[in-house]
Amino acid sequence: MSGVFRLAIVDPQDSSRESLKTTLGDLACVWLESECARYELFAEIVIQTRPDVIIVALDADPDRALRLVEEIGHLVSDASILVTSGTADGGLILRALRVGAKEFLTLPIDVPDLTTALTRISDLDGGLRGEKTQRNLTLAVTGSSGGVGATSLAVNLGCVLAREQANEVALVDLDLALGDTDVFLDSMPDYTLADVALNVSRLDLPLLKQSLTRHESGVYLLPRPLAIQDAGIIDSDGLRRVIGLMKAAFSHVILDLSKGYNALDLVALDAADEVFLLTQLDLPGLRNVVRLMGCLGEVEGLVDKVKIIANRVGRGDGQIGFKNAEENIGKEFFWKLPNDYRSMIEMRNNGVPLIERSPRASLTQEIVGLAMSLPGQSSAKRSKRSSLASRWLSFWPSTERVASEESASLN
Repeated sequence: MSGVFRLAIVDPQDSSRESLKTTLGDLACVWLESECARYELFAEIVIQTRPDVIIVALDADPDRALRLVEEIGHLVSDASILVTSGTADGGLILRALRVGAKEFLTLPIDVPDLTTALTRISDLDGGLRGEKTQRNLTLAVTGSSGGVGATSLAVNLGCVLAREQANEVALVDLDLALGDTDVFLDSMPDYTLADVALNVSRLDLPLLKQSLTRHESGVYLLPRPLAIQDAGIIDSDGLRRVIGLMKAAFSHVILDLSKGYNALDLVALDAADEVFLLTQLDLPGLRNVVRLMGCLGEVEGLVDKVKIIANRVGRGDGQIGFKNAEENIGKEFFWKLPNDYRSMIEMRNNGVPLIERSPRASLTQEIVGLAMSLPGQSSAKRSKRSSLASRWLSFWPSTERVASEESASLN
């Protein structure tokens, strides 16, 4: 599911409520917005949080619970209500459907049953996935080796996407030892990935955004831990929950992977809708692409998400030709980014993204085009993006504009 469902649950029975929360934790497409142990308090919670899907457990007091379902249906007409019970009594199911429940699930709920129910709710309620749920694109950016420009692309792509008013973009640095997205954006974050991972069970969406550093470009940054030894704080389950929360909070989540392809990187690859794999047109990079594609192909559905991008094209130092490169890797390049050493060095040393510092450069234009190619970008947005750099140029000082043009021409 490309949307993230925000859920609220009520169940006075602790054991079944905790079991349901465990099941929800295994689903990347849901975020538990609120929970309640008392029927009489739940209606007010729902009014305040406005979830997409409401789950009401019936067994503690079926009559009171069904009255609550009917009451909520009148108070929050745009939410879909799902009820649960340990018994599949036909009369109880009929009563639940009559008062407004969309789905009835028998306890204990397993992941496939809940996923199927949410899919049916999404399909039946025409606006659920398109309007009520947070539509999200999670993009993993990685490289065939270190130093190929994966972080540069992740940062600059995020800044381009954030220029669109409808987008909310988060950048997560998963190089836990030596990540430098904060340097690229000249930021000094107060909180890191380790802080969020340790407190993810206590965070709601507004608190999450307060924990992230918002760059002036509009990108929200979640950097790597401050100390290298703190990398061990983050485990696969914690990262999975952090990504799930990010998906609920932002329209675009960009995951800047390490080059170790460790357990956390595999969690990120699994959570991503698309994977950008960068390489240079040299033998070591192309060889690693083949090795990586073979490895990722062992995970069902993963290799289909991978799009290979050639970086620093036209460097002029004996690069392998495109035709030979594509024959070697057995796949066409999805995108080609030109070599622009001067612009990139200036961007990295000054902490100013390309769309601000060098909007006219061919490299910047290709990154804008890459952003336009992402799923969910309507034709209207694409036409806006095609003139994005030119709009920035209207505010550009003439001396810097000339320097930008000279830089592009020299590369």
